[in-house]
Amino acid sequence: MPTRAHIAMFSVALHGHVNPSLEVIRELVARGHRVTYAIPSVFAEKVAETGAEVKSWHSTLPSPDDDPSAWGSTLLDNVEPFLNDAIQALPQLIEAYRDDEPDLVLHDITSYPARVLAHRWGVPAISLSPNLVAWEGYEEEVAEPLWAEPRKTERGRAYYARFEAWLAENGITLHPDRFAGRPDRSLVLIPRALQPHADRVDEKVHSFVGACQGDRSAQGGWERPAGAEKVVLVSLGSAFTKQAAFYRECVEAFGALPGWHTVLQVGRHVRPDELGEVPANVEVRSWVPQLAILRQAALFVTHAGAGGSQEGLATSTPMIAVPQAVDQFGNADMLQGLGVARHLPMEEATAGSLRAAALALVDDPEVARRLKDVRAAMAQEGGTRRAAGLIEAELPAG
Repeated sequence: MPTRAHIAMFSVALHGHVNPSLEVIRELVARGHRVTYAIPSVFAEKVAETGAEVKSWHSTLPSPDDDPSAWGSTLLDNVEPFLNDAIQALPQLIEAYRDDEPDLVLHDITSYPARVLAHRWGVPAISLSPNLVAWEGYEEEVAEPLWAEPRKTERGRAYYARFEAWLAENGITLHPDRFAGRPDRSLVLIPRALQPHADRVDEKVHSFVGACQGDRSAQGGWERPAGAEKVVLVSLGSAFTKQAAFYRECVEAFGALPGWHTVLQVGRHVRPDELGEVPANVEVRSWVPQLAILRQAALFVTHAGAGGSQEGLATSTPMIAVPQAVDQFGNADMLQGLGVARHLPMEEATAGSLRAAALALVDDPEVARRLKDVRAAMAQEGGTRRAAGLIEAELPAG
């Protein structure tokens, strides 16, 4: 067994970036390592449950409970908060780790200070990616077209200038795009099946370990109601949930289907009275134990976030993907390409189209076969134990 080491994990206060790492951290603690986890206090309790020591810091990012509009609507609206947060967080993290430098740094892809700190300390850094990673040709095919217009604006030029200056101040000469998107070493916490152009990913850098799921019993269970022949879960995740009109379409789509029971997770920003008349076979919740329900579900209507997508695959649940933001559109296409889901853009997600997609997916033997094949492939990726082993392999000798 490797010598007991101090491993430091860094992330941002967003569910989709913290949750994928937790079982890996728990496993490293169980193997005898001292693990510190730098995270804003809103996630301190959840992180502490893994056995890691919490190093709290103040974040300027919108909180998980904020209205989704706090993130803005443009590419620069989405990326500027992470740079702003990184710049103000770095001095806090330097102080938090004064006289307590780790042997190795783990970090979420959006935790820019972590890679800076690893450079300062001269220790290895491993990215834990909760979503897709760059492949050979990614910059030319995706990044450059995406950034073509923003780069021409004064605001876009100022963003890059500020990023480059901050890196230079910390002795890093990499271009911001390479710094943020091309780690030296990476563990990918999604199944290979969800990775676009997986055959063009450099697997000397990126190791696909798949979903790192653990015991969710602490989140509570869910009891299937009597007479519920088919259960459908509708969830748009934790961030982009302010979609009352969409939920009304779901109520209309599934509420009248005989023998169907719908669990509708609406988040914190929609009131039940905004949904109109809700039949008895539609259960409205602000939050649900998602995995517990998916293990009993016949259908998952999802925003196609990385976490939800792989939970749908891991439970062999057919999906209707209604993406809301960022990587969700690509995930929706990947799921549809696997033959286990329908990608339904939000503007097309009417009661009629939702119902038609559901009836086409549920009980289709070909969809069930494909889900079984994907699930079997995911089981071979290693998950939590393999991730921990790969991290230990990167620890400095001695």
